[in-house]
Amino acid sequence: MALKKRNRVNASFNNSSMTDLVFLLLIFFMITSTAVTPSAIKLLLPQSSSQTAANPLTRLYIDANIRYYVAQNKQKEQEVTFEDIEPYLQASVDANPDMYIALYADETVPYREIVKVLNIANRNKFKLVIATRPLRE
Repeated sequence: MALKKRNRVNASFNNSSMTDLVFLLLIFFMITSTAVTPSAIKLLLPQSSSQTAANPLTRLYIDANIRYYVAQNKQKEQEVTFEDIEPYLQASVDANPDMYIALYADETVPYREIVKVLNIANRNKFKLVIATRPLRE
């Protein structure tokens, strides 16, 4: 008695699991890309061997042309005069006393400009962090 094999090869391919995987990756990358705080102001930060992982709520930028910009949370940077920095930072700290401020200064900025901002922070007892880029070894 001759028995025939009933195992037939199915030539179709099910794409549904691959499609699910692609959509999950797409959603993951969309969510993580919004978590990054992009900076529209191009600064060449000085290098440092240690870095902080904390994310400041308020950022203060000084570009190479000694223009001042402030930004809060994930908002876009807005240009301010030097005289407007202190009231802006006071209002930010009054809203959230536990927060700290990150200072992003281009490496070509004269030291006296950074010291002026440090004096504002010292006078008002602000928590200030100076942002740097990691050392390349």
